[in-house]
Amino acid sequence: MRIILVTGASSGLGAEFVRRLDRLSIIEGWEIDEIWGIARSGDKLAALQKELHTPFRPLALDLTQEASFHLVKAMLHSLHPEVWMVVNAAGMGKIGGPGEISDQDTARMIDLNCKAAVEMTSAVLPYIPRGGRIVEICSTASFQPFPYLNVYAASKAFLYRYSRALSRELRGRGISVTAVCPYWVKDTGFIGNARQGDGGDKIRGFPFASEEKTVVRKAVQDVLMRKPVSTPGPVCTVHRAAAKLLPDGFMMDLWELIRWL
Repeated sequence: MRIILVTGASSGLGAEFVRRLDRLSIIEGWEIDEIWGIARSGDKLAALQKELHTPFRPLALDLTQEASFHLVKAMLHSLHPEVWMVVNAAGMGKIGGPGEISDQDTARMIDLNCKAAVEMTSAVLPYIPRGGRIVEICSTASFQPFPYLNVYAASKAFLYRYSRALSRELRGRGISVTAVCPYWVKDTGFIGNARQGDGGDKIRGFPFASEEKTVVRKAVQDVLMRKPVSTPGPVCTVHRAAAKLLPDGFMMDLWELIRWL
């Protein structure tokens, strides 16, 4: 059995990855037996399943709960599939300063954006063959510190650094790792969810925000080309270059201006 596994598959970039990979598997003849989609919402996964041509296995699991990983590991051990690609798209963000983001939301950001991605990668790695691909959905926020997006940016910086080092570690096994680092995406629901709470007004506008279909189309191209980093859009591409050249203090000063646009 050859599978693709996608977390955060019920909506946003995760769901669009499922749709895109489903279409390409048919067009390109990848011979994918199943796509496994993991998310909390079983209803949304069931709705997504109706759109697909590839057999889809919906797994309604909360990746902040350790029991979810026990179930996934048990399934992998029982079925022993060949995991041709894993996409870790589960994650969340909250906007706000000190005292404006609840301890629960802070913990959930760290658990989903860091712990869940690493644990899922570790769980599937024994089943990834030479030529397989690991995709970690990071963010352009990983390239610098972001006041009022502090914990989210820090969690994505962790995932970015983890992805870059893992890419080097797995190079000899012929397994590629791609850190996908998009800019704001306006049609995923992420921005609306991130602004819910006392600090949601700390970022006023989201100029030049991308669309999920455009982001995923470019990201999948980069993944198939085995690029270690994908910046699927002009803003995140320029941002990555600028963050390499300019000091953090200057980049945060610039952000103070941009967040009020």
